[in-house]
Amino acid sequence: MAALRRGARRYSLLTRRDKLILSLMVGIPLFFDLTIIWGTAVASFLLSFTSWHGIGPISGHDIVGLDNYVQLFTGTYPFFWPAVEHNIIWLAFLMFIATPLGILMAVLLDREVRGTRIYQTVFYLPVVLSLAVIGIIWQLMYSADSGFIDSVLRALGNRNPPDWFGDPALNLWAALVAASWRHVGYVMILYLAGLKSFDPSLREAAKVDGASERQTFVHVVFPVMRPINVVIVVITTIEALRAFDLAYIINGGRNGLELLSTLITNNSISESSRVGFGSAIAVVLLVISLGPIVAFLVRTMREDAR
Repeated sequence: MAALRRGARRYSLLTRRDKLILSLMVGIPLFFDLTIIWGTAVASFLLSFTSWHGIGPISGHDIVGLDNYVQLFTGTYPFFWPAVEHNIIWLAFLMFIATPLGILMAVLLDREVRGTRIYQTVFYLPVVLSLAVIGIIWQLMYSADSGFIDSVLRALGNRNPPDWFGDPALNLWAALVAASWRHVGYVMILYLAGLKSFDPSLREAAKVDGASERQTFVHVVFPVMRPINVVIVVITTIEALRAFDLAYIINGGRNGLELLSTLITNNSISESSRVGFGSAIAVVLLVISLGPIVAFLVRTMREDAR
Protein backbone atom coordinates (compact mmCIF):
# COMPACT_ATOMS: atom_id res chain seq x y z
CA MET A 1 0.00 0.00 0.00
CA ALA A 2 2.81 2.38 0.86
CA ALA A 3 4.43 1.71 -2.51
CA LEU A 4 1.16 2.39 -4.31
CA ARG A 5 0.78 5.69 -2.46
CA ARG A 6 4.32 6.70 -3.37
CA GLY A 7 3.59 5.81 -7.02
CA ALA A 8 0.38 7.87 -6.97
CA ARG A 9 2.28 10.84 -5.63
CA ARG A 10 5.07 10.40 -8.12
CA TYR A 11 2.93 10.23 -11.25
CA SER A 12 0.55 13.03 -12.23
CA LEU A 13 -1.30 14.08 -15.35
CA LEU A 14 0.31 17.53 -15.08
CA THR A 15 4.03 18.08 -14.99
CA ARG A 16 5.65 20.95 -13.12
CA ARG A 17 5.97 22.82 -16.39
CA ASP A 18 2.24 22.35 -17.08
CA LYS A 19 1.34 23.60 -13.62
CA LEU A 20 3.61 26.62 -14.05
CA ILE A 21 2.07 27.48 -17.43
CA LEU A 22 -1.48 27.07 -16.07
CA SER A 23 -0.63 29.21 -13.06
CA LEU A 24 0.70 31.95 -15.33
CA MET A 25 -2.28 31.70 -17.70
CA VAL A 26 -4.71 32.08 -14.80
CA GLY A 27 -2.65 34.26 -12.50
CA ILE A 28 -1.61 37.03 -14.90
CA PRO A 29 -5.15 37.83 -16.18
CA LEU A 30 -6.47 37.53 -12.62
CA PHE A 31 -3.83 39.95 -11.36
CA PHE A 32 -4.64 42.57 -13.99
CA ASP A 33 -8.38 42.07 -13.43
CA LEU A 34 -8.07 42.58 -9.68
CA THR A 35 -5.70 45.54 -9.90
CA ILE A 36 -6.97 47.44 -12.94
CA ILE A 37 -10.72 46.76 -12.71
CA TRP A 38 -11.70 45.83 -9.18
CA GLY A 39 -8.81 47.66 -7.57
CA THR A 40 -9.77 50.95 -9.20
CA ALA A 41 -13.45 50.33 -8.39
CA VAL A 42 -12.66 49.89 -4.70
CA ALA A 43 -10.35 52.92 -4.78
CA SER A 44 -13.09 55.04 -6.39
CA PHE A 45 -15.56 53.91 -3.73
CA LEU A 46 -13.20 54.91 -0.93
CA LEU A 47 -12.24 58.20 -2.59
CA SER A 48 -15.91 59.11 -3.00
CA PHE A 49 -16.05 59.83 0.73
CA THR A 50 -13.26 62.39 0.48
CA SER A 51 -12.64 65.84 -0.96
CA TRP A 52 -9.20 64.84 -2.22
CA HIS A 53 -7.90 66.91 -5.15
CA GLY A 54 -5.45 64.33 -6.46
CA ILE A 55 -2.27 65.92 -5.09
CA GLY A 56 -0.57 64.92 -1.87
CA PRO A 57 -1.62 62.40 0.75
CA ILE A 58 -5.17 62.03 2.04
CA SER A 59 -5.54 63.46 5.54
CA GLY A 60 -8.38 63.47 8.03
CA HIS A 61 -9.36 66.92 6.80
CA ASP A 62 -10.19 65.40 3.40
CA ILE A 63 -12.75 62.94 4.80
CA VAL A 64 -16.21 64.39 4.09
CA GLY A 65 -18.42 61.31 4.50
CA LEU A 66 -21.57 61.42 2.37
CA ASP A 67 -21.25 65.10 1.42
CA ASN A 68 -20.40 64.30 -2.21
CA TYR A 69 -23.50 62.14 -2.58
CA VAL A 70 -25.65 64.76 -0.87
CA GLN A 71 -24.46 67.34 -3.41
CA LEU A 72 -25.35 65.00 -6.25
CA PHE A 73 -28.83 63.94 -5.19
CA THR A 74 -30.04 67.21 -3.69
CA GLY A 75 -29.35 69.24 -6.82
CA THR A 76 -26.48 71.29 -5.38
CA TYR A 77 -24.40 70.17 -8.34
CA PRO A 78 -26.55 71.37 -11.28
CA PHE A 79 -25.15 69.04 -13.96
CA PHE A 80 -25.87 65.68 -12.32
CA TRP A 81 -29.59 65.26 -13.01
CA PRO A 82 -29.35 66.63 -16.58
CA ALA A 83 -26.58 64.08 -17.18
CA VAL A 84 -28.80 61.29 -15.84
CA GLU A 85 -31.59 62.48 -18.13
CA HIS A 86 -29.23 62.55 -21.11
CA ASN A 87 -28.07 58.99 -20.36
CA ILE A 88 -31.70 57.86 -20.23
CA ILE A 89 -32.41 59.59 -23.56
CA TRP A 90 -29.28 57.97 -25.00
CA LEU A 91 -30.50 54.56 -23.84
CA ALA A 92 -34.04 55.08 -25.16
CA PHE A 93 -32.77 56.27 -28.56
CA LEU A 94 -30.45 53.30 -29.01
CA MET A 95 -33.01 50.81 -27.67
CA PHE A 96 -36.11 51.92 -29.56
CA ILE A 97 -34.67 53.45 -32.75
CA ALA A 98 -31.14 52.22 -33.50
CA THR A 99 -31.67 48.63 -32.32
CA PRO A 100 -34.89 48.03 -34.33
CA LEU A 101 -33.13 49.48 -37.39
CA GLY A 102 -30.27 47.00 -36.91
CA ILE A 103 -32.74 44.12 -36.56
CA LEU A 104 -34.61 45.27 -39.69
CA MET A 105 -31.38 45.35 -41.70
CA ALA A 106 -30.49 41.86 -40.45
CA VAL A 107 -33.88 40.50 -41.52
CA LEU A 108 -33.59 42.08 -44.96
CA LEU A 109 -30.03 40.85 -45.52
CA ASP A 110 -30.99 37.37 -44.34
CA ARG A 111 -33.05 36.98 -47.51
CA GLU A 112 -29.82 36.54 -49.49
CA VAL A 113 -30.40 39.57 -51.70
CA ARG A 114 -27.88 40.31 -54.40
CA GLY A 115 -24.77 41.97 -53.00
CA THR A 116 -25.61 41.02 -49.40
CA ARG A 117 -21.90 40.62 -48.52
CA ILE A 118 -21.19 44.15 -49.72
CA TYR A 119 -24.09 45.55 -47.70
CA GLN A 120 -22.97 43.70 -44.59
CA THR A 121 -19.46 45.10 -44.97
CA VAL A 122 -20.69 48.65 -45.53
CA PHE A 123 -23.04 48.61 -42.54
CA TYR A 124 -20.53 46.88 -40.27
CA LEU A 125 -17.61 49.15 -41.18
CA PRO A 126 -18.43 51.82 -38.52
CA VAL A 127 -18.24 49.13 -35.82
CA VAL A 128 -14.55 48.63 -36.63
CA LEU A 129 -13.88 52.32 -35.97
CA SER A 130 -13.53 53.66 -32.44
CA LEU A 131 -16.09 56.16 -31.19
CA ALA A 132 -13.37 58.79 -31.05
CA VAL A 133 -12.78 58.41 -34.79
CA ILE A 134 -16.53 58.41 -35.40
CA GLY A 135 -16.78 61.65 -33.44
CA ILE A 136 -14.16 63.26 -35.69
CA ILE A 137 -15.93 62.00 -38.82
CA TRP A 138 -19.27 63.40 -37.72
CA GLN A 139 -17.69 66.67 -36.68
CA LEU A 140 -16.69 67.04 -40.31
CA MET A 141 -20.18 66.00 -41.42
CA TYR A 142 -21.84 68.57 -39.14
CA SER A 143 -19.28 71.33 -39.75
CA ALA A 144 -20.89 74.74 -40.19
CA ASP A 145 -18.34 75.82 -42.81
CA SER A 146 -17.91 72.93 -45.22
CA GLY A 147 -19.85 70.05 -43.66
CA PHE A 148 -21.75 67.69 -45.93
CA ILE A 149 -25.08 68.11 -44.11
CA ASP A 150 -24.98 71.91 -44.11
CA SER A 151 -23.90 71.91 -47.75
CA VAL A 152 -26.93 69.82 -48.66
CA LEU A 153 -29.24 72.11 -46.67
CA ARG A 154 -27.81 75.18 -48.39
CA ALA A 155 -28.28 73.52 -51.77
CA LEU A 156 -31.93 72.95 -50.84
CA GLY A 157 -32.37 76.65 -50.06
CA ASN A 158 -31.69 76.83 -46.32
CA ARG A 159 -29.18 79.69 -46.02
CA ASN A 160 -28.93 79.47 -42.22
CA PRO A 161 -28.44 75.82 -41.25
CA PRO A 162 -28.48 75.05 -37.53
CA ASP A 163 -25.36 74.83 -35.41
CA TRP A 164 -25.57 71.10 -34.74
CA PHE A 165 -22.91 70.79 -32.06
CA GLY A 166 -23.06 74.37 -30.73
CA ASP A 167 -26.78 74.50 -29.96
CA PRO A 168 -27.56 72.81 -26.59
CA ALA A 169 -31.01 71.86 -27.90
CA LEU A 170 -29.54 69.98 -30.88
CA ASN A 171 -26.11 68.62 -29.99
CA LEU A 172 -27.43 65.64 -28.00
CA TRP A 173 -29.59 64.50 -30.92
CA ALA A 174 -26.78 65.08 -33.40
CA ALA A 175 -24.50 62.93 -31.23
CA LEU A 176 -27.15 60.21 -31.01
CA VAL A 177 -27.32 60.01 -34.80
CA ALA A 178 -23.56 59.51 -34.89
CA ALA A 179 -23.71 56.86 -32.13
CA SER A 180 -26.53 55.05 -33.92
CA TRP A 181 -24.47 54.91 -37.10
CA ARG A 182 -22.15 52.53 -35.27
CA HIS A 183 -24.74 50.76 -33.10
CA VAL A 184 -27.00 49.77 -36.02
CA GLY A 185 -24.19 47.82 -37.70
CA TYR A 186 -23.29 46.08 -34.44
CA VAL A 187 -26.85 44.93 -33.80
CA MET A 188 -27.23 43.90 -37.44
CA ILE A 189 -24.25 41.52 -37.29
CA LEU A 190 -25.35 39.98 -33.98
CA TYR A 191 -28.91 39.40 -35.16
CA LEU A 192 -27.83 38.20 -38.59
CA ALA A 193 -25.62 35.57 -36.95
CA GLY A 194 -28.64 34.37 -34.99
CA LEU A 195 -30.86 34.28 -38.07
CA LYS A 196 -28.30 32.17 -39.95
CA SER A 197 -28.64 29.48 -37.28
CA PHE A 198 -32.46 29.67 -37.26
CA ASP A 199 -34.26 26.43 -38.22
CA PRO A 200 -35.84 27.07 -41.66
CA SER A 201 -38.47 24.38 -41.05
CA LEU A 202 -40.16 26.69 -38.54
CA ARG A 203 -40.63 29.32 -41.23
CA GLU A 204 -42.00 26.71 -43.62
CA ALA A 205 -44.47 25.49 -41.01
CA ALA A 206 -45.65 29.07 -40.43
CA LYS A 207 -46.16 29.56 -44.18
CA VAL A 208 -48.18 26.35 -44.36
CA ASP A 209 -50.40 27.72 -41.59
CA GLY A 210 -50.97 30.84 -43.70
CA ALA A 211 -48.89 33.29 -41.66
CA SER A 212 -47.51 36.38 -43.38
CA GLU A 213 -43.82 37.34 -43.19
CA ARG A 214 -44.57 39.88 -40.48
CA GLN A 215 -46.60 37.38 -38.45
CA THR A 216 -43.88 34.75 -38.91
CA PHE A 217 -41.24 37.10 -37.57
CA VAL A 218 -43.32 38.37 -34.63
CA HIS A 219 -44.74 35.02 -33.49
CA VAL A 220 -42.05 32.54 -34.59
CA VAL A 221 -38.65 34.08 -35.32
CA PHE A 222 -38.52 36.75 -32.59
CA PRO A 223 -39.43 34.40 -29.68
CA VAL A 224 -36.89 31.79 -30.86
CA MET A 225 -34.23 34.51 -31.01
CA ARG A 226 -34.72 35.22 -27.31
CA PRO A 227 -31.08 34.55 -26.29
CA ILE A 228 -29.84 37.00 -28.94
CA ASN A 229 -32.51 39.51 -27.91
CA VAL A 230 -31.32 39.38 -24.29
CA VAL A 231 -27.69 39.88 -25.33
CA ILE A 232 -28.64 42.86 -27.54
CA VAL A 233 -30.65 44.48 -24.72
CA VAL A 234 -27.77 44.11 -22.25
CA ILE A 235 -25.18 45.38 -24.75
CA THR A 236 -27.35 48.34 -25.70
CA THR A 237 -27.88 49.25 -22.05
CA ILE A 238 -24.17 49.08 -21.27
CA GLU A 239 -23.30 51.06 -24.41
CA ALA A 240 -25.71 53.82 -23.40
CA LEU A 241 -24.49 53.99 -19.80
CA ARG A 242 -20.79 54.06 -20.64
CA ALA A 243 -21.13 56.49 -23.56
CA PHE A 244 -18.19 58.86 -23.34
CA ASP A 245 -15.88 59.06 -26.37
CA LEU A 246 -18.32 60.66 -28.75
CA ALA A 247 -19.59 63.32 -26.36
CA TYR A 248 -16.10 64.18 -25.15
CA ILE A 249 -14.73 64.53 -28.68
CA ILE A 250 -17.61 66.83 -29.70
CA ASN A 251 -17.40 69.46 -26.96
CA GLY A 252 -15.92 67.89 -23.85
CA GLY A 253 -19.32 66.77 -22.60
CA ARG A 254 -20.55 70.30 -21.92
CA ASN A 255 -23.15 72.75 -23.23
CA GLY A 256 -26.13 70.37 -23.22
CA LEU A 257 -24.15 67.18 -23.85
CA GLU A 258 -23.41 66.25 -20.24
CA LEU A 259 -23.24 62.53 -19.50
CA LEU A 260 -22.31 60.77 -16.27
CA SER A 261 -19.07 59.55 -17.82
CA THR A 262 -18.03 63.03 -18.98
CA LEU A 263 -18.85 64.48 -15.55
CA ILE A 264 -16.44 61.99 -14.01
CA THR A 265 -13.64 63.12 -16.31
CA ASN A 266 -14.43 66.82 -16.09
CA ASN A 267 -14.39 66.72 -12.29
CA SER A 268 -11.45 64.36 -11.81
CA ILE A 269 -9.12 65.42 -14.62
CA SER A 270 -9.64 69.15 -15.04
CA GLU A 271 -8.67 72.46 -13.57
CA SER A 272 -10.88 71.79 -10.52
CA SER A 273 -9.31 68.35 -9.84
CA ARG A 274 -12.20 67.21 -7.63
CA VAL A 275 -11.12 63.58 -7.58
CA GLY A 276 -13.31 62.69 -4.60
CA PHE A 277 -16.41 64.23 -6.15
CA GLY A 278 -15.71 62.61 -9.53
CA SER A 279 -15.29 59.27 -7.76
CA ALA A 280 -18.75 59.65 -6.22
CA ILE A 281 -20.23 60.06 -9.72
CA ALA A 282 -18.24 57.01 -10.84
CA VAL A 283 -19.71 54.95 -7.99
CA VAL A 284 -23.23 55.99 -8.97
CA LEU A 285 -22.55 55.01 -12.58
CA LEU A 286 -21.08 51.68 -11.44
CA VAL A 287 -24.17 50.86 -9.36
CA ILE A 288 -26.47 51.73 -12.27
CA SER A 289 -24.38 49.66 -14.71
CA LEU A 290 -24.36 46.61 -12.45
CA GLY A 291 -28.16 46.33 -12.74
CA PRO A 292 -28.38 44.97 -16.32
CA ILE A 293 -25.18 42.95 -15.90
CA VAL A 294 -26.47 41.16 -12.79
CA ALA A 295 -29.88 40.61 -14.44
CA PHE A 296 -28.18 39.07 -17.47
CA LEU A 297 -26.01 36.78 -15.35
CA VAL A 298 -28.97 35.64 -13.22
CA ARG A 299 -31.04 34.87 -16.33
CA THR A 300 -28.14 32.97 -17.90
CA MET A 301 -27.53 30.91 -14.77
CA ARG A 302 -31.21 30.03 -14.49
CA GLU A 303 -31.33 28.90 -18.11
CA ASP A 304 -28.19 26.79 -17.63
CA ALA A 305 -29.71 25.24 -14.50
CA ARG A 306 -32.73 24.12 -16.50
